[in-house]
Amino acid sequence: MIQKMQAAVVKSFGQPLIMQTWDVPTPGPGQILVKTEACGVCHTDVHAWNGDWPLKPALPFIPGHEAIGLVVAVGAGVTVVKNGDRVGVPWLYSACGHCEYCLKAEETVCAAAQFGGYTKNGGFAEYILADPDYVAHIPDGLTSTEAAPLICAGITTYKGIKETGARPGEWIAISGIGGLGHLAVQYAKVMGLQVCAIDIDEGKLAHAKKLGADLTVNAKSGDPVTAVRQGTGGGAHGVLITAASLGAFKQGVGMTRKRGTCVLVGLPPGEFPTPLFDVVANCITIRGSFVGTRQDMTEALAFAAAGRVKADIELQPLSAINEVLKRLEHGDVASRVVLDFAAP
Repeated sequence: MIQKMQAAVVKSFGQPLIMQTWDVPTPGPGQILVKTEACGVCHTDVHAWNGDWPLKPALPFIPGHEAIGLVVAVGAGVTVVKNGDRVGVPWLYSACGHCEYCLKAEETVCAAAQFGGYTKNGGFAEYILADPDYVAHIPDGLTSTEAAPLICAGITTYKGIKETGARPGEWIAISGIGGLGHLAVQYAKVMGLQVCAIDIDEGKLAHAKKLGADLTVNAKSGDPVTAVRQGTGGGAHGVLITAASLGAFKQGVGMTRKRGTCVLVGLPPGEFPTPLFDVVANCITIRGSFVGTRQDMTEALAFAAAGRVKADIELQPLSAINEVLKRLEHGDVASRVVLDFAAP
């Protein structure tokens, strides 16, 4: 008898997801089947649901790229995981493994990369197929709900901080202290950096202070660029922009110290207004950062397993997914929502 599963499915862009009963997929050669225990909800899921980006998912599809669960079946030829292993199925679902980028451990920009919950069905379902070579191996020190946001928000911010090139003792400015930014503050502190947190919400800035931020700046109160430059003695060596705001992007370049690096993670709509004279005259690097590699994933999870980084999470059942997506769309989520598949 074919097993059945519940899944939240996008049938039409921008319309409510529909709870449907699907057949549980069978893993083919080189595939594994994961029984979902938890799945984080990311703002990228909102973009997927609305069909916001030029390359749209093929309808119908199941979103979700922060799925954690147990391997319950393996296809022929699979040797790197076994039944009972707890793994995460992240945004980077797979890559070709042999192009110039994959060979240099830059698989996130592989032209043949597939993406979980986007080009491949994702974790808003009770079971999910995965590529065993690209799943995250979840350390024993983390529960599934704790681990879920780390395989997207965690790795994205951790990699972004590395891309700034800021060294221990130097300043990093983190713009946007929400689902990504609150994790970025923690990763930056355990990496030995001095942290300046920027947001427009005093509650989020107070939270950043509790997480170890050395300086906080409210971007609504006066000129945030001046405040950061004065507070850091000339600007931050590295700037990480997690806010989906063009204003934050422009401010981020202004906050960057001479010969510093401004890393862009957020994806606001529109064109980025770059102050070219300042960039050239101050030898500033502007760099995009797209999630992270499998090695970045291992490192990001290790910090959390050691108790040095912890995501603030709100648990919801799969049945609440439409409400959660609407809240995310309107900025009504403080940190990260995780779908708990053990919930009724």
